[in-house]
Parts: sequence; C-alpha cells; structure tokens
Amino acid sequence: MRNINKFSLATLLALLTVVGWLVYQNGEIERLSHSVVTLQTSLTELANSTNSIASSTAANIAELARRNEVAQKSETQLLQDAVAKVTPAVVSIVESRVMPQLQVTYENPFGNDPFFQGFGMQVPVYQQVGTTTQQVSAGTGFLVRSNGYIVTNKHVVPDANATYTVLLASGKQKEGTVVWRSSTEDLAVVKIAGSGYTTIPLGDSSTLQLAQSVFAVGNALGQYSNSVSVGVISGLNRSISASDEQGNAETLNGVIQTDAAINPGNSGGPLVDLSGEAVGINVALVQGSENIGFSLPINEVSRALANLGI
Repeated sequence: MRNINKFSLATLLALLTVVGWLVYQNGEIERLSHSVVTLQTSLTELANSTNSIASSTAANIAELARRNEVAQKSETQLLQDAVAKVTPAVVSIVESRVMPQLQVTYENPFGNDPFFQGFGMQVPVYQQVGTTTQQVSAGTGFLVRSNGYIVTNKHVVPDANATYTVLLASGKQKEGTVVWRSSTEDLAVVKIAGSGYTTIPLGDSSTLQLAQSVFAVGNALGQYSNSVSVGVISGLNRSISASDEQGNAETLNGVIQTDAAINPGNSGGPLVDLSGEAVGINVALVQGSENIGFSLPINEVSRALANLGI
C-alpha cells in the first residue's frame, strides 16, 4: 500500500507538472499570437507610411525640379516669356471728334475801296463748309476680361461726345464704348463687342519691392503700338501733380515710380512683372526727365472692377 500511494502521488505531481507546462505554453502561444498580430499591424502602418513618404517625396522632387527650371531661366528668358504672354491683350485706343471743315479764301481787307486796290493786299478768310471726323489723340489700354472689357486712363477717353476706336494686337479694329469713368481716379473702362479675347491677369501691387524688374507696354507716341520698355520699380507710394495737354492738373497719390520708359501714348497701358501679371497702369511721365514715369497701383483697378461687378 505504501508503494502504491507513493506511486500515485508521484504520478499526480507529474500530471500537475504537465498540466502546468501546457497552461504555460498555451499562454506563451497566445502572447506570441498577439505579438504576431501587433507586428502585422505595425508592418501595415509602416507600409502605408512608406507609401505616403514616397508620394510626398515624389511631389517634393517634382516641385524642386520646377523651381530649379525656373531658377535656371535667365531674366531675359523670363522677360521674353512675359512679353509674349501679355502683348496680345494690349490695345491702342484712338479718339476721334467731329471737327468743322473749313474753306479758305483770300480777300482785300479794305473791300472795294479803289485807293487800296493797287496794294494787292489779301488776307485769309475761313468759312465752314461742313464737318469731318478727325483723329485727335491716341493712347493705350489692356483687356482684363475675355468678353471685351478694357481698362485705361480716364484722360485717354475724356470726351463723352467723342468716338473711340480700339485697335487690337491682331490688327482688327473695334468700336469702343466707355462704360465707366472714375470721378476720383484717372481710370476708365471701355467695352468692345466679342468674346474669347486674351487678357492680362491682375497681380498684387501691395507686394512690389524696390528694384523689382518690370516692363511697360503701350502705343508709344500714338504711333508705335505694343512698344516694350524695361526697367525696375524705382519708388513706391509717391504723390505727384500731373497735368494734361490742356493744362488740367490732378494730384495722384500712392503711385508707383519706375524707370521703364513711359512715353506719350503709353498712358493706360500695363506695367507688368516678370510673371506676366499687371502690377500697375501707366499714367504719367516727368517731361524733360530721363526715364521717370509713374503708374497707378493695379489694386485700384481690381477694386474698381469688383465694385462695378465686372
């Protein structure tokens, strides 16, 4: 009996040991299984993160390549690209008025007095025999909306009784209708019929910096359409007193100074940065100076168009 009891006890202890080991192994298996699931989750997250990083890296590489391409372009190339972009949208604006047509005859101021007949004195006498339409001035404007809206200076289109012809860069002519003249600024808006016109995007004149490269485009001297002059921003927020050919004076505040040549006939044309955006509208020059011109900030144009719903 003692031997049987000892055997039974030993067997029981052995069984308990085996059961304990099995329980322990089962726990290890569960922990291992949990670890495998955690590892799988981590691998999935890592793969997603890797894909995201790869996509972001590709985008960054593409952006860096684009910036590098821009940086490698010379200023001349940037200028040429910008000029090609905007010149199709620059127009000449010709003002015409109905003028009296005169006929001249020569008469003796003393009539038929025989005492003066021998002197052969004659003076011109002018008589109106009708009217004719004549070109009296020419300026510049530029298209800002594809459906034919053009911005220019008010002094380019000052007369409500005049007619205005718009000469497009393509050589086509359109009748222009002045739809708005500012009561406070030297700005006006002209409308031509049609759609699908090339336009110049409006930039932000509040971000301009001194010495920034710009160029002006206009109908120089009323004869040379789409003339380009290149310069820099020479000053900001200037106040000037400008007068027209009739002697009408006006004070302009907050204007941009540039050394890009602005000649008579350039009024109303765009001042453009190297990205091809209009940053000003050319308005005045200093007579007798060497390349001192002024432009109205383009933000004034943007505000006016927004107020007009254009």
